[in-house]
Amino acid sequence: MPGIEKLPIEETLEDSPQTRSLLGVFEEDAAAISNYTSQLYNAMKRIYDAQNELSAATHLTSKLLKGYEKQRFPLRGDDEVMTSTLQQFAEVIDELSSCHAVLSTQLADAMMFSITQFKEKDLKEMLTLSEVFAIASNDHDMAISKYSRLSKRKENDKIKLEATEDLYTSRKKQHQTMMHYFCALNTLQYKKKIALLEPLLGYMQAQINFFKMGSEHVTQQLEEFLTNIGASVQGVRREMESELEAMHQTIQDLEVASDSLYLPDPDTKIFIINRNLTRKTGYMNTRHKTRLVSSTWERHYYFTQGGNLMRQARGDVAGGLVMDLDNCTVMAVDCEDRRYCFQITAFDGKKAVILQADSKKECEEWITTINNISKRIYLSENPEELAARVNQSALEAVTPSPSFQQRHEMARPTIHNIPHPSRTNSSSSLGSQSPALSAVSLDSIVAPDTPIQFDIISSVSEDLSNQAKTSGQGTRRTNPFGESGEPKTEESEESILQQLFIVRFLGSMEVKANENSDVICETMRQILAARAIHNIFRMTESHLLVTGDCLKLIDPQTQVTRLRFPLQNVVLCATHKENKRLFGFVLHTEGGRIEGRPISICYVFESNNEGGKICDSVGLGKQIAFHSELDRRTTDKQKELDREKERQLKELNKQKQIEKDLEEQSRLIAASTRPNQTSGEGQFAPLGNSSQSEDSDAGDDGKKKKEVEA
Repeated sequence: MPGIEKLPIEETLEDSPQTRSLLGVFEEDAAAISNYTSQLYNAMKRIYDAQNELSAATHLTSKLLKGYEKQRFPLRGDDEVMTSTLQQFAEVIDELSSCHAVLSTQLADAMMFSITQFKEKDLKEMLTLSEVFAIASNDHDMAISKYSRLSKRKENDKIKLEATEDLYTSRKKQHQTMMHYFCALNTLQYKKKIALLEPLLGYMQAQINFFKMGSEHVTQQLEEFLTNIGASVQGVRREMESELEAMHQTIQDLEVASDSLYLPDPDTKIFIINRNLTRKTGYMNTRHKTRLVSSTWERHYYFTQGGNLMRQARGDVAGGLVMDLDNCTVMAVDCEDRRYCFQITAFDGKKAVILQADSKKECEEWITTINNISKRIYLSENPEELAARVNQSALEAVTPSPSFQQRHEMARPTIHNIPHPSRTNSSSSLGSQSPALSAVSLDSIVAPDTPIQFDIISSVSEDLSNQAKTSGQGTRRTNPFGESGEPKTEESEESILQQLFIVRFLGSMEVKANENSDVICETMRQILAARAIHNIFRMTESHLLVTGDCLKLIDPQTQVTRLRFPLQNVVLCATHKENKRLFGFVLHTEGGRIEGRPISICYVFESNNEGGKICDSVGLGKQIAFHSELDRRTTDKQKELDREKERQLKELNKQKQIEKDLEEQSRLIAASTRPNQTSGEGQFAPLGNSSQSEDSDAGDDGKKKKEVEA
């Protein structure tokens, strides 16, 4: 290397202008070195930070590749092959991540350490010496100025001595500081070369080591693996291009073939109506009543599934049941000046749906399809052939709408001969009859024209008030929430069974029969049908508390008991056979009798999938109530026996007390007559008669006593 410029340390004491000028050059050079070193430090710091970020990103990539097998993609293809391939890539990238981590460590030790030391230590030390030298130089100038102002005429030894000492001290300090400052500036010229070359040497050495480690990991097996993966990627790309070309061709063919289908109302003479369908899908508009005369229309996707009409909104995962189509009626109707409308009426006549198709062809196909399903043609082996034979002479599938009683009378003679189909997807089909109900008349279960009560207020309060009036308590007010108002007993407060369920009240109505669960199922069907007809969708949520003596409906907000049903009056409790969320129970009311039988009311509720648990709890509560009643009767009988024994004991004690009093009276009589015994035994004959009548009353004893004394 060429020679390095130096400051003459031996000329520091003289402090000539030439030395100061040369010092200024060295200071400018030191400032330039400091500025350049800061820029170089920032650049190397970016390299180091980027390497750390690359190492962390590589490690994260390897971690994500290893976690691919735990991902759950909705569309899964050849995931086993893909998972194994990504696992191999993860292993290779993990090794590269280790190499990057080693490179980061080497860069920190070999590159960043040396330049950081030069920047933070050497340059700061140079700056400190520069400040100290400036202070020492100013002090020396002030000391010289003070010494130069000493008076020649009036010499003061003390002032002269102080000025001399100050000049000596400041000159010595300046000289020493200047020498160290010159030495540091001279050394900086050497450190500058070291600080610039050593980090670069460490950086290159670290990169060489990194490349060596990478070449060691790249083996023949890895090269074959990468070659196979590249070939697979090219194969997938060719397959994608072929599939894309086929899809474009399909799109073109469909555009040509579907040109006539874009018409909103195609001509039925060109497009023939298929009247042999037993399955149908498509979008239709649904009519909803909002007020007495106004209504709204909503668009949904409808499809048939077995004997059910299903509806699904756009974006929903699954569809919901609209209506059971078995034995239903369908007919074209005029509705609000809209075209292609038809109405579907359920078998019981209590539920009807008005739909609007997009075209005349769609409307007639929907009508014929629903008509075929209503006749249960879909249950045959070849439904289309059977539908063709049935509808071969029909031009328009319009079904007349007979009354419910007529359809019921028509269905009675043939209901035993028609087998009841078992459908797996009819969890909400409350309109279909069970086999037990097919053999029992509906009139024998539920009275016709029976009013349905949708409010939470029940006739229990009325029964309690009637009982109070008949028992002479007509002036006492009854609780409007169904509570009896009587004080709670210790047994009711400390009940063994206390289970709470969240329920929603659907309705209640009077029933005739209560022998089996078909009564509850039929009541559920009628209540839900009435709710649908009258557009009653609001339900009152309550807490049902099952105890060992009663059922309580409690307001969840105020904790006030709305209704109270004694368990001894609950004669039947069951869930729906298909929808386990629905449950109900039949209650005997003691307020009166109709046709020689007690009034039975069926209450229907909806729970949160706990209908079976509630029925089990009610059954357990009835058992507890039964055993409690037996225990109460046994206790009452024992108390009656104890009272009888106590009464007999009192009678016996009373008899003994009477005998004791008589004995005392006899003793007193004998003592009073002892001095007169010489008068003969005949005089005391009445005494013998009186002693034999101990069982007489107290009045006779007093009379006899007076006679003896006379």
